[in-house]
Amino acid sequence: MTPPPITPTDRQRSYALLLLTLLSALAFMDRQILAVLLQPVKAEFGLTDLQIGLITGLGFSLTFVLLGIPLGRLADRGERRAVLVWSRGLGALLGAAGALALGFWTLLVSRAGSAMSDAGGAPASVSMLSDLFPPEKRSRVISVLGTGASVGALLALVLGSWLAQQFGWRLTMALVGGSALLFTLLLRFSVPEPARAHHAAAQAKQRGAVRELWHSPVTRWLILGSAFTLLAGYGFGAWNNALLMRRHALPLQDAGFISGAAALASVAGALWSGQLTDRLCRRDQRWQLGVPLLGVALALPCGLLYLAMPAGAVAAATTLLVAYAFFVVWWAAPVYAALSFVVPPHRRATAHATIMLVGSVVGSGLGPIATGWLSDRLDTGLPGDGLRFALMVMVGMLLPGLLAFSRALHGYPVARQAMTLQYTQP
Repeated sequence: MTPPPITPTDRQRSYALLLLTLLSALAFMDRQILAVLLQPVKAEFGLTDLQIGLITGLGFSLTFVLLGIPLGRLADRGERRAVLVWSRGLGALLGAAGALALGFWTLLVSRAGSAMSDAGGAPASVSMLSDLFPPEKRSRVISVLGTGASVGALLALVLGSWLAQQFGWRLTMALVGGSALLFTLLLRFSVPEPARAHHAAAQAKQRGAVRELWHSPVTRWLILGSAFTLLAGYGFGAWNNALLMRRHALPLQDAGFISGAAALASVAGALWSGQLTDRLCRRDQRWQLGVPLLGVALALPCGLLYLAMPAGAVAAATTLLVAYAFFVVWWAAPVYAALSFVVPPHRRATAHATIMLVGSVVGSGLGPIATGWLSDRLDTGLPGDGLRFALMVMVGMLLPGLLAFSRALHGYPVARQAMTLQYTQP
């Protein structure tokens, strides 16, 4: 039985946002930690690169395919806090269980199970925050939640590597998972379930959620635009460090510093885009998708110019890379917020789960693989330059993403107004 809703104070709203963002960061840290622990894990179990790829890529994607949409629909139907707590909690436990892994299969199960944390937790978090905060703050709030991924990646690189060096990879996995579990329990007992807008509508119609989302032209174009930008983002992110080392002859540490600067720029860009969107939407609601369009349009030339820099032009390349990282994330928070404005309140978690599923399969699943395959093919005709041109193709995926967001913008004002009228009338 769902507990009666209460009206939260501003302090309670901020506390919930902080805790949900921290849980997102810990989940992403757990997701990225194997990349840091790769060498000792591979050496202990004698794993091949293919097996490592299956553990880090296929395991996560498979979980999202199987559980992403069902958990999103469950969050739309019932208490979102319960879905979030169970997803984050079980994901943390299974992630920590990796400390007891005996080989490839047990490690695969642990990594795939830990993906449950984001598969159910992220859509429920977005849905909760959409009801906790007023619409005029929604892009800003979702942008703060979105920084959890970048913060988690930095925690994995900095704190994860230190823990592994001090205590070994097994205890590191246990500590990361255990920390996530503790904060999940804290959320369970300190953050109440917010009032859901028109909960009765959620009970009236339960089937055809994904079909309903795809049937709407605005949501369809938003999902397609997200797919292309995620393809570009994951494909670029997985291989850019290698490009810095190959193209500019940088040592691993220097390439890591530059990549770290780009990651910080992404955090700043995500936060700025949320604030900018909320501010501009006070004048014209079309800026909800205008900011993503502007960000992608600025990121595209920055990315291509960065890849066109001659070998050794490290300063210019770094400047362009940081600019690219700052602009390329402008689409995420405003688009997620836009979805919450054009889908019924009882479809918000499912809509977010759909984008996460697309990101997992197309972005993190297909992006790095397609980039590597294309790099091998191009390198035969362009020795030493295959990866650079492959990344140009990946950055070029921002163009169809730009076109998709543009198509969504055409119908967005009408769709938002219709949804507002439908759910504000008595």
